[in-house]
Amino acid sequence: MAVMPKSLALTLPLWSGEPDRPLLWQAGGPTSLAQFAQQVAALVTQLPAGAAMINMCEERRHFLIAYAAAATLGHTVLLPASRADRIVAELEAVQRDSYRCDDALVARALECTAATAVNEAIRADHVVMVGFTSGSTGQPKAYPKLWGSVHGSSQCNALAIRAALQAEGAPSAGTPAVVATVPPQHMYGMELSVLLSLLGNMAVHVGRPLFPADVARALAEVPEPRVLVSTPMHLRTLVESNQPLPRAAVIVSATAPLDAALARAVEQRLRGRVLEMFGSTETCVFAWRYTASQPHWTLYPGVQLQPTTQGTWVSAPWFPAPVQLQDIVEMQGPDSFTVRGRNVDLIEVAGKRASLADLTRRLLAVEGVQDAAVFQPEPDTVGVIRRVAAVIVAPQLSAREVLQRLAPSVDPAFMPRPLLIVDALPRNELGKLPREQLLALLGRAPKPPSSQ
Repeated sequence: MAVMPKSLALTLPLWSGEPDRPLLWQAGGPTSLAQFAQQVAALVTQLPAGAAMINMCEERRHFLIAYAAAATLGHTVLLPASRADRIVAELEAVQRDSYRCDDALVARALECTAATAVNEAIRADHVVMVGFTSGSTGQPKAYPKLWGSVHGSSQCNALAIRAALQAEGAPSAGTPAVVATVPPQHMYGMELSVLLSLLGNMAVHVGRPLFPADVARALAEVPEPRVLVSTPMHLRTLVESNQPLPRAAVIVSATAPLDAALARAVEQRLRGRVLEMFGSTETCVFAWRYTASQPHWTLYPGVQLQPTTQGTWVSAPWFPAPVQLQDIVEMQGPDSFTVRGRNVDLIEVAGKRASLADLTRRLLAVEGVQDAAVFQPEPDTVGVIRRVAAVIVAPQLSAREVLQRLAPSVDPAFMPRPLLIVDALPRNELGKLPREQLLALLGRAPKPPSSQ
């Protein structure tokens, strides 16, 4: 593995591969790397002065062009947790040398022809982008990413996917085609649909399919071997649909834990291998597993974990410094681990401990439950016993029936009260559940059935 130590190479390339290799796919066919470079050059001539770009592009192709154009100019791409006007305006107030780049600006630029070549060598110490947390516990926190770090993690992502493709019998030659249901504005979508196409010698479909028919259409528009990048929520929808789907040799999942049973169902449905990735906004991806058959995570080469009672320190050759996560892990050897929960996820009631993520997993295992979230509605108050609550989707069941089926696998201290059945959970585009929306649902919950 050719991971570039941060002490070497002052510059690193903006993209990899031969000029004629496909970088983008759309219904009409591929866009080559050479054609993409021309489009980037066209946008470079139209960008305003500044030091930071707020990439507002909704279209994946435009987002990629804007990202590459900013990098060639030495600008930093800012990735706010939300593109709501208030959030973006707050970011602009802090980053006064920033500018917005949207689909309209990129579309206008592509109508022009640029004769100048772009700068393809980016400084390894350049802060190429800044990701932000959601700010649910305060002001959004910024996580800058150096181009050298991006290179190191992207190489590992590409190698993990190619190893999975090889295990599925896909030819080593050729350019894998990526179809992503996740947006490029978030770190997972950034890594697996933007950086993978730039640095991983893969081509990404420009669409963002959401419904099963859209996913089937996008998969049909790209050649084999196909890689589907998605989330547990989207994958469950695909499994439960009757939509015929072209084969995806590798299915990548992240953003939330993937149940082994669901992973096996996905593999059967798409006739490929599920590769689950583990990472965060703070670290990017640093571990993987074949979820259908492996309970443990495998670290990328060179990554080291140092578990503590408050979280886990993560070190990698491409990190400028170790990063602390809230995840509580247990090492299973020098290069593998299991996740016991998050520091904020672990709860204690009457001297007993449990993980909210594990409780959610057990609730999802109840036959008839289609989606679920277990959480603690009350704030962390010393001396107050906090019960857990749950919001679920279970059209054919009553709350009493769900609790009865859950009881054999959960300690009575952690049985959710209340348990509210709703038509759908308010998940965002990555499948995550904003706490304030869960609390809003719970505020309308009737009195729960008593099991005492």
